[in-house]
Amino acid sequence: MEQIYTIPVNEAFEASRDDPACGCPMCAIYRKLEENELDLILGASMMEPDVRIKTNEQGFCRLHYDLMFVRKNRLGMALTLESHLKELQNDIKEGAFGTPGNKPLKRIGELESTCYVCKRAAFHFEHMAETVVFLWDSDEDFGPKLRAQPYFCLPHYKKLLEYGQKRLGKKKLAQFTSEVGKVVNDYMSTLTEDISWFCKKFDYRYDQEPWYNSKDSVERAIKFLRSDIHNK
Repeated sequence: MEQIYTIPVNEAFEASRDDPACGCPMCAIYRKLEENELDLILGASMMEPDVRIKTNEQGFCRLHYDLMFVRKNRLGMALTLESHLKELQNDIKEGAFGTPGNKPLKRIGELESTCYVCKRAAFHFEHMAETVVFLWDSDEDFGPKLRAQPYFCLPHYKKLLEYGQKRLGKKKLAQFTSEVGKVVNDYMSTLTEDISWFCKKFDYRYDQEPWYNSKDSVERAIKFLRSDIHNK
């Protein structure tokens, strides 16, 4: 597996191992990939012809338009939009033949299901997830890092299990599943207790009791269940 993937995977797992507040290392990896793509699209890649062709074709989802907008590079965003809008003018212009409205319907439908940043980040993230399994299987130093993670969110737990099934034999798969599963189940048990205590604190009988580790349990539960992948 190329170092372009092994280095960021190791860095994310080491950061979360050393500071549980970093959360799911796979979420951190995705956020980094997303940040890189946003930096590139408003910077070095903005005027590259091959990139401009793809952004004109794919556009961006509303979330990534918003994330680009708050980066304060209005000119970079405007130049990207100018090129995209000019091409769209031709793409959705109704032709003289065929059922009226078919051309705009098709092109706008395509735009609703594509996003340049989503596609790029997802492509690299798949390789990152595969690299986790590769490192666990081939690097004796990586296993302890994986076992020391604070948690894996459920969507990324699923992703790791999928790549474990693809890459590992039956015996190693059982071990990998056990180690990743222990991280998830231990965290889920703690999180469930914290959520339960949070609920109890709204009962007057527990009014004088301390909050313990439950004050942010709702936020943590959402991140665990649905990931924490966007810097907003």
